Amino acid sequence: VQLQAFGGGLVQAGGSLRLSCAFSGRTFSRYAMAWFRQAPGKEREFVGAVSRSGDSTKYADSVKGRFTISRDNAKNTVHLQMNSLKPEDTAVYYCAVGLEYGNGLRPEDFGSWGQGTLVTVSS
Repeated sequence: VQLQAFGGGLVQAGGSLRLSCAFSGRTFSRYAMAWFRQAPGKEREFVGAVSRSGDSTKYADSVKGRFTISRDNAKNTVHLQMNSLKPEDTAVYYCAVGLEYGNGLRPEDFGSWGQGTLVTVSS
């Protein structure tokens, strides 16, 4: 599986940004997808996940109500819409893939990460 996240950049606090992740190498619809992030000097943390069909999502408390994950199985792409951004959202964002035909949306259900994209939120 190959994953490539893109769409990061510099945004002011309160602004919005939309990240995308391109998936290739396998049948996309067989895998739940997730987003993680890693801030400077901190461990990687779970942001949220979406089921194989896209009808179920799960979010970290820190982003609930501000971030939305969606997927387009026809285009092999998963998105992360980030609204009301805060400086503490500054991090490298990674997409990740779960097990083939897996249904879990917990952080531990995801184990393969692609290249990340940097999001910087200025105050």
